[in-house]
Amino acid sequence: MEAAASAGGVYTPAVQWFVSVVALGMVAANAGCHRQAQPHGRAEALKVRVLATHPHDPAAFTQGLLWFRGKLIESTGLYARSGVRRSDPKTGVVELAGRLPDDVFGEGLALVGRDLVQLTWKNGKALYWDLMTMRVWKEVTYEGEGWGLCYDGSRLVMSDGTDTLMFRDPKDFSMLGQIQVRMHGSPVAHLNELECVDDEVYANVWQTDFIARIDANTGTVTGWIDASNLLQGADRQGVDVLNGIAYVPETKRFLLTGKNWPKIFEVEFVAAAPKAGS
Repeated sequence: MEAAASAGGVYTPAVQWFVSVVALGMVAANAGCHRQAQPHGRAEALKVRVLATHPHDPAAFTQGLLWFRGKLIESTGLYARSGVRRSDPKTGVVELAGRLPDDVFGEGLALVGRDLVQLTWKNGKALYWDLMTMRVWKEVTYEGEGWGLCYDGSRLVMSDGTDTLMFRDPKDFSMLGQIQVRMHGSPVAHLNELECVDDEVYANVWQTDFIARIDANTGTVTGWIDASNLLQGADRQGVDVLNGIAYVPETKRFLLTGKNWPKIFEVEFVAAAPKAGS
């Protein structure tokens, strides 16, 4: 994303960030007192534990991130700089890439079989790339903006910057349904990069350092992940926001990065420390 989408009845990015911090404190207190269960539908407070770091091209304006057979597949954005690429996670070297026309702004990415499905921000098109050649072979249209995308094994899950997740048919991109995302009864907007894992969707909340773990059946936020401790010192210079979530099924770990970040972080999500006195 480059600019905020308007969404009536939901928080602006600044207010959302403040509410996120307050909510995280509330959830952390609850987690410290009730480690085994989250009563009253409270989201579990989590943080990231860094297990390893990998190189990442700081010129990549990351919009979507996937893990496939030991390789990283990435969607990049910005006009005249958008495309898809496959890289070696150990070296960061780009092995194969495809570029979009200069007037197309790339967004979220999902893998369906041997097809990479990429959203566009304001062009109203989903692009189907051949995984092996990185060439577009099909385009379909949709209404509204495109932000994040993931595949749950039967449906594509799409975000558009609001508090809504849409389910789409992977073959023709037709709408199959949608859910509204709620945490403690309040809408969580600016849902961006998505990663589907079993019956859950992990969604980066744009312009924050938080990731929401969402029940894909109900839209309820079941976990609230603080990823603010990743970049440190000089690595924070010249970077944009957190945006890039890939699940590695072989290790059950996650890979996290951001727009123009110099590193990819291999992490696991662990319980956040409880507040003092809880």
